[in-house]
Amino acid sequence: MSNIKVLLADSLVKFADKINHAADNYRYRPFVCSVCERPVKSYIPYNGWEMLIKHKTRLSIFSLETFNFPSYWCPNCKANDRDRLYALFLKELFSKIDSSKKYTFIDFAPETESLGFLIKSQPFLNYRSADLFMPNVDDTVDLQDMKIYGDNTVDFFVCSHMLEHVPDDRKAIRELYRILKPGGLGIAMVPIDLSLSEIFEDPTITDEDARWTHFGQNDHLRVYSKPGFIARLQEAGFKVEQKGVEYFGEQKFQKAGIYPRSILYVVSK
Repeated sequence: MSNIKVLLADSLVKFADKINHAADNYRYRPFVCSVCERPVKSYIPYNGWEMLIKHKTRLSIFSLETFNFPSYWCPNCKANDRDRLYALFLKELFSKIDSSKKYTFIDFAPETESLGFLIKSQPFLNYRSADLFMPNVDDTVDLQDMKIYGDNTVDFFVCSHMLEHVPDDRKAIRELYRILKPGGLGIAMVPIDLSLSEIFEDPTITDEDARWTHFGQNDHLRVYSKPGFIARLQEAGFKVEQKGVEYFGEQKFQKAGIYPRSILYVVSK
């Protein structure tokens, strides 16, 4: 890494530390991770700068909608800020549903064991983890062709940061719509760059280095705009709700270390 790259990386880390230190002075203390429910003195900053700097990525971390890079990881359970956002919603959801019934819950490409444990611990859920490449999942499945699930058979799903990896994301979204029961709910999340007015994708960009540059990761195939993502969900038939700080409240966001600009996309059929 050149000296300038080292300086940039060091500046980003120092900036993150500065913001994270300021977060310690929030009026809603102590912090409490919404996944493991343990007190948190301060969350851990995101530490994946090196590859972004090395490949001169065009994706600005400052324009990502749901990404609290100064307070990214829970030091106790390693849940990231997205997991903590999902936990806020899921706990609320679980408190309201009829627990005398059984519900099928599909967790696509589970991000951390901590969030999966939270979901699996609900006795009224038939929890299934699913992915095409991850080891030790319950179901090995291609998001674009989920024949193992029948029409209208899934009550709830989490599909987080998967669609940007899928060659035909429209087909994958249609499959998610197909398997969801009428009245069912899903969490559908992707990296969203708020500076974009349209989804940026280019199938001719196949080199891993170039993908780092254009998409922010070597296995990403696109960068979503906010209107573009919502449009693709609605094209498949989904109703889309956006739940942010106005819905959850400032206190819950700050305690859980969730950036105020973060939005949870909840889809229904």
